[in-house]
This record gives sequence, C-alpha cells and structure tokens, in this order.
Amino acid sequence: MNKFWRVMAHEYTRHVMNKRFLFGLLSIPIIIVVVMGISILASVATANNSPVGYVDQSGLLANPIPPPSSNDPFNKPVQLIAYTSESDAQNALDKGQIQAFYVLPANYRDTAQTRLVYLKEPDSRIQTQFEDFLRANLFAGQPSAIAKRLSDGTTFIALSADGKRQMGENEWFNILVPLLSGILFMIVIMTSGGYLMQAVVEEKENRTMEIVVTSVSPNQLMAGKIMGDIAIGFTQLGFWLAFAGVALVIGSHYVDWIGQIHVTSDVIWTLVVTLVPSFVMIAAIMAAVGATVTESREAQQMSGLFSLPIMIPYWLTYTFMTNPNGPVAVGLSFFPLTAPVALPLRIGFTQIPTGQLVLNIAILVICAVAAILFAARAFRLGMLNYGKRLTLRQIMGKAGQA
Repeated sequence: MNKFWRVMAHEYTRHVMNKRFLFGLLSIPIIIVVVMGISILASVATANNSPVGYVDQSGLLANPIPPPSSNDPFNKPVQLIAYTSESDAQNALDKGQIQAFYVLPANYRDTAQTRLVYLKEPDSRIQTQFEDFLRANLFAGQPSAIAKRLSDGTTFIALSADGKRQMGENEWFNILVPLLSGILFMIVIMTSGGYLMQAVVEEKENRTMEIVVTSVSPNQLMAGKIMGDIAIGFTQLGFWLAFAGVALVIGSHYVDWIGQIHVTSDVIWTLVVTLVPSFVMIAAIMAAVGATVTESREAQQMSGLFSLPIMIPYWLTYTFMTNPNGPVAVGLSFFPLTAPVALPLRIGFTQIPTGQLVLNIAILVICAVAAILFAARAFRLGMLNYGKRLTLRQIMGKAGQA
C-alpha cells in the first residue's frame, strides 16, 4: 500500500508542477476574466448616459420619489427630468438635451401603459431604471413587505406532468449546471487523462517501466497512476469551481440575477456520485490504451476517439429535453461511456427514479473497478511484448491464461 501512495504522489506532483499544467489551469479563468473585462469596457464606452425626460399627465409623479439606488458600478443611473408638456420634451430631444422621454397618459393608473419617444432607442438599462422609478412611486405609502412583494411581481413555478418535480423561475440554473458539468467533465478527462496516457507511453518507450516493475507490482503501479491522474483532474475541477464560486459571490453583490441563482443539493450530489466513477473508468481506459500502443503519436490519435461517445448525448439534447425518460435517454444513461453526460442531462430535465439511479451508479462503479484491472493487465502484457501493439483479444486471452 505504501508503494501505491508513492506512485500516486509521484504521478500527481510531476504533472501539477509542470508549467504546461499550470498554464492550462490558469488559462480558462484568465480567458473568462479578459472576455468579461472587454465586454464591460465596451458596454461602458458605448453607454449613453444623457438625461431622460418624462411628461406626467396622470399626476402620479407630482411629488416624485427618486428611483432606488443600484449596487452595479457599471450601471450608472441617468438623470430624469420632468417636462410639463410633450412639446417641451420634444424640443429638448431635438436639441440633444435628452436621449428620450416617456409620456404617462392621464389614464396611466388604469392602463399601466406609457409611450417612449426617441431618435435612437435607449438601451435596456434605461428602460429598467425608469420602470423602477415608476414602481417606487406606485408603491409609495405601502408597507415595505407589501411593496417588495408587488415589486417582485409574479413568481412562476413549472410543474412536471406527473407531479413529481417542480422548478421555480429562480432555479433555472439547475438546468444549466448539468449541461455545463458534462462539458467541464470532457475538458478535465481529456487533459488529465491525456497526461496519464502520454506518461505511460513515454515510460514504455524509454524502458523506465522495466526498472519500476522490479520494485512495484503492475496492479499497484497502474492503480497509483490512475488515482494520481484522478487527483490531477480534481485539482483542475476544484480550482475552476472555486473560481466560479468566488465570481458568483462577488457578482451577486452587483448583479441582481446572479444573487437569484439557486442550485438544489440533490442535483449537486447526483452529479458527484455520477462523475467520480465515470472519471475513474475513462482514466483507466486511457491508461490501458497507453499501455498497448508503441508510440506517443499513436496514443494521441486514439485519445481523440474517447470524445466521440461522450458527445453523443449533446447531439441528442432535444430528445433529452422532450423525453428524458424515453428509451434513448435511458439507454444512453446506462451505457458507461455516454453515462457521464447522459445522466446529468436527464437530471436537468426530469427526476430520475431512485432505483434506476442506484443501478446506473452501480454499473459505473463496477466498470471503473474493471477498467483499473484491465489497465493493469494491459500494462503487464505490454511489458512482455515490448515494441508490439496489443489487441483486445490478446489482452483478454493472455490475461486469462496468466
């Protein structure tokens, strides 16, 4: 057991301390920050902060209450100017003193309809700010709890046809999380699994393994390498999730809809127990491929084949949305190579029966253990057949005889 931990620690440190790994680890957060920064700067640079006028014929804004302040530093409120007549407001618009003006007709309290006059349509933040201004004056004098409830508006809750699942409008992120988790899973498994496959091939080419196996068994060696690779993947995943968590916490103080994101615990735990054995299984299979090929170039070509079955559920996203408990969706969730994406997709659109979910996870765990044993056998036979590429029949046949 001590040798297993040594192999695992060596496999982990040799890749995590590599400049290529650190660059890949930091590249995604840096790209996201740069893209968001450019978008924010472009939005601020093109924003029109000229005043907006309004003509109140309803008497609602006779003694106006200022609009509520915003925490968004990039959403600077514009000045609201009252005009006594449309002609005065139109004259100010023609002179460029305001960018637009609103007209509240005399029957506004009954119709709740306004008219917006502009030469160039103002952006959505201007319209949102004026709507908040109107709400503040409409609810003036009401108790704070009632005013807040009226301001929040209608809350929609979607209920499934069978009545087993419901989702509020502030839980829309529960659908997006499974979609993103599958993409993140593919990125992590392709990068960390690629490290493992490349390392096995290189050690075979330079005959390092012939020395290593004199002091450690093939099972210990491959298990240690696979677990080290899994630790690498979790390092990537943990860093990216921590970055996303910090971004959400900071963003929730400035952007209202970010603060409304809510992900249920059952979605998170289901994703964890699904993706962990899937990660072990695919990493072990990639290690086995590395043990059977003779060149690193050949290993790189074969690693691309693993992305094909993982992508199949995304090609059938419409099927998962319309019939998540249908034969196609259920079948792909039971197939080990498509299950890492198929199961999260189904979780996003339906509630998977407990018995079916337990069976899915059990199959993934069994496949993960079998993949580790298969990788160890492939490695052992690869050492005995140095310089030759092994076939699946040779691995299974000779492993059985051994």
